[in-house]
Amino acid sequence: MAIAEILKRDIIKAPLESSEKSDVIRELVNILHEADLIDDSEAAFEVVAKREESGSTGLGMGIAVPHAKTDMVPGFTLALGVAPEGIDFDSLDGQPAKLFFLILVPPNQPGPHSDALMEIAQISMNTPLLNTLCSAESPEEVLEAFSQS
Repeated sequence: MAIAEILKRDIIKAPLESSEKSDVIRELVNILHEADLIDDSEAAFEVVAKREESGSTGLGMGIAVPHAKTDMVPGFTLALGVAPEGIDFDSLDGQPAKLFFLILVPPNQPGPHSDALMEIAQISMNTPLLNTLCSAESPEEVLEAFSQS
């Protein structure tokens, strides 16, 4: 699975309007709802927020991966948000997050989730791509960055 292959304009928010951790999660969940990828945005928000309470998904290097396993989705589901100014996400390195991959997966499908995390790790090591994504100011810029990587 390649993130670039499933990304579409309607599941990318650049720039995010939120400036707080919980608001970022809600904004990304709402994007999935507006794209008709989830039915109940409040329930999806609750499951992601509950997962976040068990430990921050702010990985560092400007990346956060709020995620949860839920029966609300039939398969791997992703929304991507960009906050060029950065948002405190309790990241492991103490730095603000700028790139947010919200991932929802069914409990019985761990493979795509693991693949996505490996790909996100590769993005974090590709400094030019990471810098371009973290400063993107439109979904089109995000899509262009992935198409050129």
